[in-house]
Amino acid sequence: MVMPRVPLPTSYFALAIVRRGHRFLLVQEKKYGETWSIPGGRVEAGEALTDAAIREVFEESGVPIQLDGIYRVEHTPHDTGARVRIIFAGTPRDDTPPKAHADEESLRAAWLTLDEIHALRLRGSELGALLESITSGRQVFPLELLGHEMSI
Repeated sequence: MVMPRVPLPTSYFALAIVRRGHRFLLVQEKKYGETWSIPGGRVEAGEALTDAAIREVFEESGVPIQLDGIYRVEHTPHDTGARVRIIFAGTPRDDTPPKAHADEESLRAAWLTLDEIHALRLRGSELGALLESITSGRQVFPLELLGHEMSI
C-alpha cells in the first residue's frame, strides 16, 4: 500500500532592498540582538508576495515604496519543512523620512551608504556582500517572474 505524502509546511518571507541613490534603507530590529537588516517579514495568509513586501517595508521603516523587480528567490529546505524568501528591488514613492522612534515593528530605520552599513552589526553575514553586488550592477529580474497559477 502506498502511503500518501504529507504536505511540506513552507514559510514565505518577502523582503525588499530599497535604494535611493547610493543609499540603502535598513531597519534596526528589536529582536535578533538589535542588529540591522533590510526590511521584510512573513507573508500573511491570503497575501500576495508583492503586497507583503510593500506592507513590511512600510511597517518597519515608515517609508512607502514601489517594487521594481526581484533580486533573488531563496529556497531553504529543512527536515520538517521549508522556507522561501523573495528579495525584491524597491524605490521610495516619495520623500517620507524613515521612522526615528521605536515601535512594535522596529527600533528605527535609516538611509545608509555601504561604508556606514559595513560599520554596523548586521543580521546575517551575507547582507553586506549582497548590497555590494547590487551596487556593482546585480541583475534585477522583472516582477512578472512571479505569477499566479494558471490552468493548463
